Amino acid sequence: MLGFADTFMVGHHSTEELAAASFVNNIFTLCIIFCTGFSYGLTPVVGELYGNHRIKETGQALRCSLVANVLVALLLTVIMSILYFFLDYLGQPEELMPFIKPYYLVTLFSLIFVMIFNAFKQFTDGITDTKTGMWILLGGNLLNIVGNFILIYGEFGFPELGLLGAGISTLVSRIIMVIVFGYIVLYSSRYTPYRSGFFHLPWSRSVFKRLNALGWPIAFQMGMETASFNFSTIMVGWLGVTALASHQIMLTISQFTFMMFYGMGAAVAVRVSNFRGQNDMENVRRSARAGFHLILMMAVILLSIIFLVRYQIGGWFTNDTNVSVVVSSLFLPFLIYQFGDGLQINFANALRGLEDVKAMMIMAFIAYFLISLPIGYFCGFVLNWGIIGVWMTFPFGLTSAGIMFWLRFRYKTKSR
Repeated sequence: MLGFADTFMVGHHSTEELAAASFVNNIFTLCIIFCTGFSYGLTPVVGELYGNHRIKETGQALRCSLVANVLVALLLTVIMSILYFFLDYLGQPEELMPFIKPYYLVTLFSLIFVMIFNAFKQFTDGITDTKTGMWILLGGNLLNIVGNFILIYGEFGFPELGLLGAGISTLVSRIIMVIVFGYIVLYSSRYTPYRSGFFHLPWSRSVFKRLNALGWPIAFQMGMETASFNFSTIMVGWLGVTALASHQIMLTISQFTFMMFYGMGAAVAVRVSNFRGQNDMENVRRSARAGFHLILMMAVILLSIIFLVRYQIGGWFTNDTNVSVVVSSLFLPFLIYQFGDGLQINFANALRGLEDVKAMMIMAFIAYFLISLPIGYFCGFVLNWGIIGVWMTFPFGLTSAGIMFWLRFRYKTKSR
């Protein structure tokens, strides 16, 4: 919803800023999804400890995760700071650079707060308290929307900052979400049993190593998936401002459905890790099947609604009729890849709950780099299908990944 609100409000400010937001957001989506993937290493650890009623050790795992997440955030901040000096060489329209560069820097500064928030959220999710993270995220989104209104359009005496204002609003909301989450976990009476382990158990090198052993493969698996979208964005940028702005609108819609599916996938990971800790493989399999059925139900409902308003969606985000026409043309590949997206989300999370994460890196590389990106380039530029051809990247990549993850899950659960 945060990305939806930013795109919606920036798009009505100017098409150029919408295109610039597309470029920057897709670069940082790679970082944020990578960060989120790394933080997911905590979920099976906490889920197993919680399933076995080892409460103090759960708090100890949170402390180790906070340290690991901050270190990864600092590493990515350095990498993305270096990339900043090469933005001019990525083939994007020159007229977008005055919008891209300041927005990039503000978004860069917020990375560390995303990682700290992720650590708290994976901890609360792992102990099956998913409502706390939900309410904090909803509050953060509301704060971001208000900040967007004030800073993008220059209301209540503030300067009209456009896209930069959207970046500042997002940064402020992320900082406040971390402060609120930290206060709740570290001071609320509900978490008193966990704080005992957080503050009083010694530093655990083994837990820290386990978090890294789980986190890095998940980060690379999710990062490669997101990279296929990012490289597609660069290719779309070669087609011009209109194509890039249209691409951003459709990615905003697709990210909305993706995150809805991933919420259910996260529930699968939690339940699988709980039952794995109890060595109950029958309920591991049941949890994965139930999760996929629920994702399919969500897909049918969400996509039916989106399909009915497919010709109006472009106009929600921009007054540019050319952009709206291109947006409506992208719904066919969008609808096709939703089944594959739900399949790979569900079984990637089921494998995460089993702590079987290394094989997913290889499968992700095959699906997203050897299958999807070459197909997108071939359809988009060799067959001259333009942006629709580039979007053919996603049905092939996500579906092939989903099939491989499903087969891997069947193999791992049958062999035990």
